Amino acid sequence: MIHLHEEAARCLLCENAPCGDQVSRAIRALRFENKWTAAELLAQLNDSEIEAAQQACIHYDRPIRIGELRSRVENIKQEKTVEYQSDSLPSLEINFCDMVCENPFFLASSAICTNYEMVARALEAGWAGVFYKTICKQDISEVSPRFDAVRKEATAFIGFRNMEQLSENPYSVDFEILHRLKQNYPSKRIIASIMGQTEEEWIELAQMAEEAGCDAVELNFSCPQMRLTGLGSDIGQNPELILFYTSYVRQAVSIPVIPKMTPNIMSMTSPALACFYGGANGISAINTIKSITMSHEAEVSEKKTVSGYSGKAVKPIALRMIYEMTGNPLLHKAGIEKHMDISGIGGIETWRDALDFIQLGCRNVQVCTAVMQYGYRIIDDLILGLQHYMQERGIVELKKLVGEELKNIVLPHDLDRETMVFPKIDREKCIGCGRCYVSCMDGGHQAIAFGEDRQPRIIGTKCVGCHLCRLVCPTGAIGQAKRMNKPQK
Repeated sequence: MIHLHEEAARCLLCENAPCGDQVSRAIRALRFENKWTAAELLAQLNDSEIEAAQQACIHYDRPIRIGELRSRVENIKQEKTVEYQSDSLPSLEINFCDMVCENPFFLASSAICTNYEMVARALEAGWAGVFYKTICKQDISEVSPRFDAVRKEATAFIGFRNMEQLSENPYSVDFEILHRLKQNYPSKRIIASIMGQTEEEWIELAQMAEEAGCDAVELNFSCPQMRLTGLGSDIGQNPELILFYTSYVRQAVSIPVIPKMTPNIMSMTSPALACFYGGANGISAINTIKSITMSHEAEVSEKKTVSGYSGKAVKPIALRMIYEMTGNPLLHKAGIEKHMDISGIGGIETWRDALDFIQLGCRNVQVCTAVMQYGYRIIDDLILGLQHYMQERGIVELKKLVGEELKNIVLPHDLDRETMVFPKIDREKCIGCGRCYVSCMDGGHQAIAFGEDRQPRIIGTKCVGCHLCRLVCPTGAIGQAKRMNKPQK
């Protein structure tokens, strides 16, 4: 029997897929953890349609086993506790920085939103808004190549590195683009991202954004690869500069002001307080992490440099920095949560990723790297997946999810250290590969026996409940037993 998500991950997500729109859409839904939509779509197809789709597959290795995928997702339909109806799915409307947004999903300021045509296609696809690529008054000339990726096994990439700077367009052209976007898409939220070099430049660019009709202005205090000092992350690492420039812009415009913060610091507390006291309406966090990769293919005339790292690999770091703002008692004491909203950025690819940010207090999320890899079309599953989750839980307003997990985040010394959970092996799923045994022997507590019958067995007297075995199991055959008191030594 095939592994559902592993087989779906083999799909190339072709443009105008020969297997047909309905099949390709269903497999894409599986890839992005929207299993309910996949189940509904595949259930509508008969055997001959499934066979024709499988024969049409152009995979370089072997066709995707679409028939077996359909058989597996039939079980998903039976697991439903709620019968989903497209006309009764909950709204994702949410208020962010006093802007009513049709959903929380925005394009992040980057290569995915550099001209009118690109942004228009994204907005028509269903994205609620855009943080347009950062506008400046400097002369920007990009390098080639400018991207690199960190890969692992069959994964296209787990991390993404880019050397891009800011918009290469003349700043007057960019503001004209933003003006046209707001005129043609009045219900969407158009936000200008700007970067100045002096107080006067910050004010001038912000005022131009307001004159163009932008709904808000984002202050880029975080770009990690600027060629001049005193720009980008140089500002984001200095709370005093954050306070000054935020204050200057806040006094110069009436639209919301949203500083974009760098992760290249030890703690987000001081920069967040500087934004707060500077009068910011919100914070975008995080921008890319300073990094270096050693790929020869990504060299620029045989040279390498430090630049920004993004993608799935940075998500846990981004979540930690979000929590340093939304869960910080010092910031709560200052009243920060009543005056500033948070836009979460970093490794968001699926609706579950977005949910993690929302449950830690974000009212808005921005996506970049996933769009670069898969296209604007992922918005379908971001929206439907989150709506299905809300309907499953009986939640009708997205704001009910904002910050709901904050109460479950504690300090390490406050964790329960008196109980443990043993791993539990499902014999029907176990194929006897021995991966759990190898990892436990060489990286754990030598608590798994593995003999000639190729059946792993937990040695209870040695197991400490670390669950390394569960994480390395390729078939999902290792789960959790009930939590219990630790055995007496």
